[in-house]
Amino acid sequence: MSSKRSPRRQFLKNGAALASFAAGAISSSSGKLFAADVPSADLHAYGQRSRFENDVRIGSLALWPIVPGARRDYGFRSPLQDSMGIITPASLHFIISHGHEPPDIDSRDHQLMIHGMVDRPLIFTLDEIKRLPSVSRLHFLECHGNSAAAGITGEPRKLTSATVQDTHGLTSCSVWTGVPLTLLLGQVGVQKGASWIVAEGSETGRHTKSIPLEKAMDDCLLAYGQNGEALRPEQGYPLRLLVPGWQGINNVKWLRRIYVVDQPYMAMMESTKYPSPRLDGKSRWFESEMGPKSVITRPSGGQQLGSRGFYEITGLAWSGGGAVRRVEVSVDGGRTWKDAQLQQPIVPKAHTRFGLSWTWNGEEAMLQSRCTDDQGHVQPTLAELSKYWGVDADYFRLPPTTADMGNFNSIQPWKVSRDGSVSNALL
Repeated sequence: MSSKRSPRRQFLKNGAALASFAAGAISSSSGKLFAADVPSADLHAYGQRSRFENDVRIGSLALWPIVPGARRDYGFRSPLQDSMGIITPASLHFIISHGHEPPDIDSRDHQLMIHGMVDRPLIFTLDEIKRLPSVSRLHFLECHGNSAAAGITGEPRKLTSATVQDTHGLTSCSVWTGVPLTLLLGQVGVQKGASWIVAEGSETGRHTKSIPLEKAMDDCLLAYGQNGEALRPEQGYPLRLLVPGWQGINNVKWLRRIYVVDQPYMAMMESTKYPSPRLDGKSRWFESEMGPKSVITRPSGGQQLGSRGFYEITGLAWSGGGAVRRVEVSVDGGRTWKDAQLQQPIVPKAHTRFGLSWTWNGEEAMLQSRCTDDQGHVQPTLAELSKYWGVDADYFRLPPTTADMGNFNSIQPWKVSRDGSVSNALL
């Protein structure tokens, strides 16, 4: 039932474009695949997946300056339709880089400066940070623009043909290793009156984000590891800020500076890109926490049921406000619901895998799921979300430059036709 967005041959053809984000591949005369930058004699030095597995990220980084006619997307989307469990491999984790390629940073030269309203401004090397007590935490990351009704930005809105990778591929979940930010803030001594931090990256453009000090002192992490190894360059190597449960824009990569201040800086992403506009002319600033969300990954858009009979309906659920408490699944368009089984582990601010046994009788079906978190918040329908925004459903059909799709966590329906084909039925 897996939906393969790119066959092996097409993937190899486009390998050069993906070389800086995933292990490249070339084909030998024997048909075997080798890492493009690893000699064949050293294939066992760093593991490679089977040549029969071909799920890849799709999208583009929308690099600046804009190239006329080039495909532009928010970033590279994770193939959720092929996901297993809740951990996303680092090589398939979604990518957002705000229009710039990842910088090439030697970790031996990298430094983090913490200054501003502190008693002792300090500069830390990565080695000094690694000498401190570390923790490992399981958390999801999600782009503010994930689950947009339109699917991929900049392409015709072929809504019915959208896959779960198109609609929800800008979220991933990993085990992150690093040092709690509170530990370093304690070393510099935060002064009375400080209420915000400003985090800055090292890439071209110096992405900057203001974060309330309360959140920084709660559960923020200075991460240098992902899934048991060093961060990949596209994930912020050698050091990134992790802000669990909040919009991905807050998780500053290639972290080089933290400035402790008494008010938000209202940098570009805060003053022009990420306020949530309404049709009444008002905007909401600092809508940071991601709401409860779930999506069925199998069966889902672009997949095909081979015959009548038993299937497990499975998918992912998450919430920026805490842990997933309940996931319900409907096969009749929301008229009736059944509780899905939640797989362990169930961790706050992390993906949770759910499943429900289902026997398809060959008739048309409408599959959807809804998540409830441990704060009692329930994933909304499209009608409920539209009412919250003060718009009607047609608002979400507007071009992305007109309609803000941020924090879109509406219930996602998939239509199963009598021929077994599965399509997007959101709008």
